[in-house]
Amino acid sequence: MSTPAIHHSADLAQRPSGSMLLTTTDLVPGYRVTRVLGLVRGNTVRTRNVGMDFLAGLRNIVGGEVSQYTAMLAQSREQSLDRLRAEALALGANAVVGLRITTSTVMAGAAEILAYGTAVVLEPEL
Repeated sequence: MSTPAIHHSADLAQRPSGSMLLTTTDLVPGYRVTRVLGLVRGNTVRTRNVGMDFLAGLRNIVGGEVSQYTAMLAQSREQSLDRLRAEALALGANAVVGLRITTSTVMAGAAEILAYGTAVVLEPEL
């Protein structure tokens, strides 16, 4: 099970070794960026399957959420974030700022989820 993608900046000092702050902001209150390590990213490409498409078609008739697709996309987002974290950790980062997540269609029935941001080293302000 992966760690939550977004944490509060106040929790940064209490993180277990190897965990990382991911934030959509460029600045983290109470911390300063001491090193910018560069762009990091993580992605995954997922395809639909016939079983899910059949269930989605039925759901389209009666309305409501297609929970199988919701679960698949949530898992895909977490996998992209896990890959982004791994790339940032390999650079020596303890945070990723300016985090963004985007999707695109790769081919009919397949979508890419891409997470990207800037790997940095944060230290508490004195």
